[in-house]
Amino acid sequence: MTFHFSDLGASLIAIATPFRGERIDEAAFAFLCERQIEHRTAGIVVCGSTGEAASLSITEHEHAVRIAVQAVCGRMPVIAGCTGVATAAAIELAKAGARAGADGLLCAAPPYIKPTQDGIFAHIRAVAHATGLPIMLYDVPGRAGIRIADETIARLFAQELIGALKDAAGDLARPSRLRALCGPDLRQFSGDDATAAAHRAMGGHGCVSVTANLVPALCASFHEAWDKGDLARFARIRDLLAPLHEALFIESNPIPVKLALEMLELCSSSVRLPLTRAGKATREPLARLLPPLLLAEERAAAIPRYALAS
Repeated sequence: MTFHFSDLGASLIAIATPFRGERIDEAAFAFLCERQIEHRTAGIVVCGSTGEAASLSITEHEHAVRIAVQAVCGRMPVIAGCTGVATAAAIELAKAGARAGADGLLCAAPPYIKPTQDGIFAHIRAVAHATGLPIMLYDVPGRAGIRIADETIARLFAQELIGALKDAAGDLARPSRLRALCGPDLRQFSGDDATAAAHRAMGGHGCVSVTANLVPALCASFHEAWDKGDLARFARIRDLLAPLHEALFIESNPIPVKLALEMLELCSSSVRLPLTRAGKATREPLARLLPPLLLAEERAAAIPRYALAS
């Protein structure tokens, strides 16, 4: 059955890629995916920046997507990152994701290159035509070095080259502007946990979350509260998670979230150079924040509690 972004729920995860030595930790990765299903995550984004995609070979990229697809086994969609500096590289990553069984693709403007808006349009069109998989466009100026214009997004959507947007541009007035340009069928997801509440209030559909690596049931409950109009619960969870959102970006993503996953004994904190393991400034706030959040996560998920590693 063909996947459509219109079928996608609100709480998505940008999942970290666990390593054991020089290799992807297959068992840990499969368990992380299973945990997301148990905790009500609606979809999984593999091999994005949180997944250290830039440090993966194309063989590893395909392998990581396949691990997720096999672990999920059709219970939620798997969206594979395919961002490359050159269009040809992005196409190869897209094809690798398709071979591995991904349901959709996440594609950003090529980093470092700073193409024109016409260049961005042509790049996404080429990737879309290479596999036929539905594309979630990723606007992340902080990494790509260029912002995708509203008009370019509308043009891509009008030509059915994208079905969704992951927006990390930080412009909270944008969801309503894009609704005016594209209508309600463009699915808009925040790419920033810290502003996900405001993004939803401005018309966004959900969030592709880093925080959901740690507390997926709380993230799912956060969006469920909004969808049900329970604004008091929405605000409580928003305020509960705010310090964690901040702590997860004390150092470059995914350094802090990898440390937190190790503290939960879910995988190693190992990252690949040029990233380095987290320092004391990251460890101390995470050690303080995680225990009460794990209790709240237990209640939200109604499953046995995870203990912190000593």
